[in-house]
Amino acid sequence: MTDVRVRFAPSPTGFLHVGGLRTALFNWLFARREGGTFILRIEDTDRDRSTDDAIEAIVNGLHWTGLDWDEGPYRQTDRLALYRQKAMELRERGKAYWCVCTPQELEARRKEAQAKGEPIKYDGRCRERGLTAPAEPAALRFRSPQEGQTVVDDLIKGTIAFDHAVLDDLIILRANGYATYNFSVVIDDALMGITHVIRGDDHVNNTPRQVALFKALEYRVPHFAHLPMILGADKSRLSKRHGATSVLAYQDMGYLPEALVNYLVRLGWSHGDQEMFSIQDMVEKFSFDHVQASAAACDPEKLQWLNAEYIKRGEPRRLADVLRPFLEKRGYDPRGPVQPQGGLEAVVPHLRERAKTLVEMAEWTMPYVTEPVAMDEAAAVKFLTTAAAPSLTKFAERLKTVNPFSKETIEPLVQAVLNDEHLKMGAFAQPLRVALTGKTFSPGIYEVMAILGKERTLDRITQALQRIPSS
Repeated sequence: MTDVRVRFAPSPTGFLHVGGLRTALFNWLFARREGGTFILRIEDTDRDRSTDDAIEAIVNGLHWTGLDWDEGPYRQTDRLALYRQKAMELRERGKAYWCVCTPQELEARRKEAQAKGEPIKYDGRCRERGLTAPAEPAALRFRSPQEGQTVVDDLIKGTIAFDHAVLDDLIILRANGYATYNFSVVIDDALMGITHVIRGDDHVNNTPRQVALFKALEYRVPHFAHLPMILGADKSRLSKRHGATSVLAYQDMGYLPEALVNYLVRLGWSHGDQEMFSIQDMVEKFSFDHVQASAAACDPEKLQWLNAEYIKRGEPRRLADVLRPFLEKRGYDPRGPVQPQGGLEAVVPHLRERAKTLVEMAEWTMPYVTEPVAMDEAAAVKFLTTAAAPSLTKFAERLKTVNPFSKETIEPLVQAVLNDEHLKMGAFAQPLRVALTGKTFSPGIYEVMAILGKERTLDRITQALQRIPSS
C-alpha cells in the first residue's frame, strides 16, 4: 500500500502526552510498514487555548523519540479561508444552514431536555427557516442525515453502526467565522489525501459526523482505526496523579527515548511474548491484526524495567552523550580539569548494570567527575574510623610505588594489607570505597580505582585519612 497517507494531528493546548505519542507512534509505524507518508498537522483553531510553547513541545517530543514526519507541520490557522469556502459551498448546495440561536437559548434548551430525560441535541428550529443573510450573529450548521445508519468497518474495533437519529446538526462554522473541529478535520483529511485515520477511541463518536461530512462534500471516506485508551494502573483515565504524562517529562526523569517508545508500543499491541523491540522490529512486525480493542493499563514498573534493560545494552559513547546533560545539572564541567580516566565513556560500562534511569546513573557518576568528592557524612562516621586508618595508610604508602596502575598490580597490594592487618576484604573495602567515592555503594573497588587513576586515588585516601580523628 504505497499510497498510504496518515497523519498525527495534535491540538497544541498542552504538552505532548504519552497517549498522543502512542497515537503518533502507531501512525508512524503503519506508514513506515507500508512505505507510505506520515504527516504532522497542528490543529490550532482553538485560538484561546493553543500556544506556540505547546507546538514547540510537540515537535521536540517527536524529535526526541525519533518519529520523523514526511510532510508538515501544517497549521490549521493557515487554512481558515479554505474552511470557510468549503462551508459556504455546503450552504449553497442546501446541505448547511444559518442558525441564529444564541448560546443562552441553546443552554436553556439543553437543560430543559436534560430535565425531561430527552436526548441532548439541537432541536433544529433554524433548519427550515431559510435564512440567507442574517443580520444578527449566526453560526452555520450542517444538515445531518436524520434517518438510517452510518456503518464503519473499524480496523481495530470491527463493524460499528451509528443511528442517524441521535446525530444533531453540528455547527461547522462558528459565528466568529472559525471552522469547528469536526469540519476542519474532514477538509484537511480529504485534501491531504489521508487514507487511514488512526486515532484514540475517544474520537469514535466523531466518526459518524465526519463520515456524513465526507459524503456531503463528495470526498472519499478514509479507513478508520480507533486505538484503545491508556488507563492508569488503577484502571481510571490516565492523569497526572499516575505520574508523568508529558513526554518531555520522561526525558527529564532520565528515560531513554527507545525505552519509552518500546513501552508505548506494547500498550495495545503485541507480537507473541516478545517484550523488547527495536524500531526496525516494530516496523517489520506492526499490523492492526495485533492491536487490541480494549483499554491498556500503564505499568510504571514495566517502563522502568525496560529503561534499565536499554541502559544495560546501550553503546557507551551514546550513553555518555545522553548522560552528560544530567551531570551538568549537578555541576559537572565537561571542559574542566577533573575528568575520569578515558572520559565518561570509560565510566559508563561500570555503572550501566545497576542504573534504572539516567538520573540514577548521573548520581553514581558524580564521584568520578568532581573534586573534592561529596562525602556521605553518615557513611564517613560509620566507616572512616580510627580502626580503619592503619590499613588505609599502609595501602596508600604501598600504592605510591605501583607502576603500571592496574587491577593486576593493585590486587596483590590489597591482599598484602589484608594479611598484615588480619582483615577480611569487606572490612577493608568498605572504608576504602567511602574514601574514594563518598558512598557505601559503587562498582567493584578495583574498577573504581581504575576510573579515578593513581593520583586521584591517592589524593582521596589522603583526604579521607585527614577526616579521621587521631587516637
